[in-house]
Amino acid sequence: MDSEANRRQFAEAARDERPDLALLCLLIGVEAAAHATGEHTAREVLGGAASAQAAVDTAQIELDRLAGLVPYADSRTPAQWAGDLERLLGDGCGFRGAPGDYRRLESSLLHAVLRRRRGLPILLSVVWMEVARRAGAPVYGVALPGHFVVGFGDPVGEHALADPFAGGRTLAGGDLELLVAGATGGRTPVSAAMLQPAGPLEIVLRVLNNIRAWAGARPEQSAVQLWAIELSLLLPHHPARLRYERAQLLVERGEFVRGAREMEAYAEVIATMEPNAAETMRRAARAARARLN
Repeated sequence: MDSEANRRQFAEAARDERPDLALLCLLIGVEAAAHATGEHTAREVLGGAASAQAAVDTAQIELDRLAGLVPYADSRTPAQWAGDLERLLGDGCGFRGAPGDYRRLESSLLHAVLRRRRGLPILLSVVWMEVARRAGAPVYGVALPGHFVVGFGDPVGEHALADPFAGGRTLAGGDLELLVAGATGGRTPVSAAMLQPAGPLEIVLRVLNNIRAWAGARPEQSAVQLWAIELSLLLPHHPARLRYERAQLLVERGEFVRGAREMEAYAEVIATMEPNAAETMRRAARAARARLN
């Protein structure tokens, strides 16, 4: 798998006027395959496909196939859309999540989620959104704290919310409050801002953040953490501090010169606004170079 070519395609897709959410998520899976080692070979990560493009095409075809199974109707209310998708994807196809899915990298890779029909809330929501969009539904993602759900209809008017992690269960009454309370320890009340649609690039960054967090808790997976950071840096908008995180990780992996260069470059970016922090970065860069001796 050619990681350099994949990253070029990822960067171009991210800068498209209307970014293709499914494509970007599938290219994350291609990147995972490009760096696969040990028990997980590239073909295993991509479900046995002979090439990265074949894997992407197969996944897109599967999303189209699922959309074609949505029953035809002249019109639907948001609640009816939510119900039809729950019956198809949750009840009929078995897409849902379980606590153990948080321990698997595959739960953040769209190829694997389509194959296993298991994944994190945000990847299951991507499946719901992409199938519903292809079927003509007014659908959008909602990035709640610690959980991701799907909305149908008008975010500021008539709408229905569904939780793909729970098989597409429609959220009613105090369900949202319980979800947010579970993620924040009850410290954050549900607000209108939380319920605004999440854009494709926001969703992709959140997927990559999940991968970074998964790998960050497993020192032996530093290579995964590194490529997730580097894909994040290809997005048009990303936290500037990711550059420093990448530099630190390079040093931890023994790539002292590259890490030092990254620290120096980051110091230049923040020098005007944060001169003290910039000097700290420069000292860290000198310390990294000194480790070569």
